[in-house]
Amino acid sequence: MSAPLLQLLGISRRFGGVAALDGLDLDLPQGGITALVGPNGAGKTTCFSIIAGALSPTSGQVKFAGETITGLPPESVCRRGIARTFQVVRPMRDLSVLENAMIGAFGWTRHVATARLAAADALAMVGLTAKANAAVGHLTLPDRKMLELARALSTRPRLLLLDEVMAGLRPTEADAVVAVLRRLAAGGLTILLVEHVMRIVMQAATRVVVLHHGALIADGTPAQVVQDPRVIESYLGASPTDPP
Repeated sequence: MSAPLLQLLGISRRFGGVAALDGLDLDLPQGGITALVGPNGAGKTTCFSIIAGALSPTSGQVKFAGETITGLPPESVCRRGIARTFQVVRPMRDLSVLENAMIGAFGWTRHVATARLAAADALAMVGLTAKANAAVGHLTLPDRKMLELARALSTRPRLLLLDEVMAGLRPTEADAVVAVLRRLAAGGLTILLVEHVMRIVMQAATRVVVLHHGALIADGTPAQVVQDPRVIESYLGASPTDPP
């Protein structure tokens, strides 16, 4: 059996007297889409921040591709193959769509022509080629979400951390994003997705990990997790004995 691409080993993070994460163990294999879900305050964003290097854990280790990356700064983590997007997208409004996508490529190259090619490839992956030269201010919200994804893809990641990339989108727009994510995963990219809308989770993910009060309470297929009494009680908001 091959080693996991990402390992979280006993990860804890405290903010004063509050434990945002409490001894979290998680293995993420190469490939596929895993959804990280849980109620507000469950520790999802803290988990992302620790993986991406924006926060250091109070205790525990993060390993990526067999290498310990605990405490490395975000730029070093990114160069090793982990990219992150944010729920609130903030593109550089004075730059074109292509120039925005090029920003990610400058993490691994200083050659403008190389960065431009990488950015063009990333825009093609998310369906923004026709808008490469457009001003960012002319983009719709779905297109701005796709630009955020393209900028992350231009870093050449092996693992993509997506923080509510579909927040604010209509169902049909979210479905289009899911289709893009499925194509990326089919190409070998590993995706860890934070998402609150269970319809999207059920549609996109092959595995769901549930956090509550900083601890892992469920880990399985979407169909298994939505039937777990602990998940129903703490997150889905109904008792397993409630009538439909």
